[in-house]
Formats: sequence, structure tokens, C-alpha cells
Amino acid sequence: RIRIIVQLVVVAALVTIVSQILKAYVYDVSVELSVYVGLIITNCILMGRLEAFAMQNKPWPSFLDGVGNGLGYAYILVAVGGLRELFGRGSLLGFQLIPQSVYDAGYLNNGMMTMPAMALILLGCVIWIHRAYFYKEK
Repeated sequence: RIRIIVQLVVVAALVTIVSQILKAYVYDVSVELSVYVGLIITNCILMGRLEAFAMQNKPWPSFLDGVGNGLGYAYILVAVGGLRELFGRGSLLGFQLIPQSVYDAGYLNNGMMTMPAMALILLGCVIWIHRAYFYKEK
């Protein structure tokens, strides 16, 4: 029952140790790989969830669950990234969406939106809104 959890903890611990060693001895490499190290841990969490579902279901439902989860995660990543770019830089995919007249009226880009912590805060807001609309108490 705890095999997947143990695997995730071991992988996350080893990746964190390697990350810390890179920061201590080869900082330049650590800076270049920092985003990817976090993605390894995230990928392990996703794979653990998919494996848990696949162990209890047949191949076709497991395949559909994997595709659905992949599309769902991709949708949330694109939505959160789009909101962060729009409010953090005023543009989307390099195209300026907020007109100059809005800036002339006193609007400033929200620099906090470009920080990694805002992704977590926005994700929390998405979960909050989803639960508020789809999970009503009986």
C-alpha cells in the first residue's frame, strides 16, 4: 500500500540532495538546472498517481485516465502561466495586450506575478473557485 509513497519520497530526497550538492560545488550548473530539478519531483508525483490508478484498473481506462490527467495538468499550467504573464508583464506570448493608455492612466505591471510563489497562490485560487462552484454541501 505504501510502495508508491516510499518511491516518491526516495526520489524526492535523492533529487533534493543532488540539488543541494550542485548548489554547494557547481553553482553555475545548479542555476541552469534549477527548474528541471523541481520538474523531476513533480513528474514523480504525477507518475505515482497514474501508477496507483493503473494498478487497480484495466489498460483502456488507465490510458484514458492518463490522457485526461495530462490534458488537465497542461490546461492548468497554461492558464496559470498565461495569467501570470498577462498581469506580470502586460503581454501574452510577446504581444502587448494591455494598451498604453491604461499605463498612462497609472496602471503598473504586478511584478509579484512573475515570481514562482504566485503560481502556487494562483493554483490555490483555482482550486478554491472550483470547489466553491462544484462541491456544494448537501
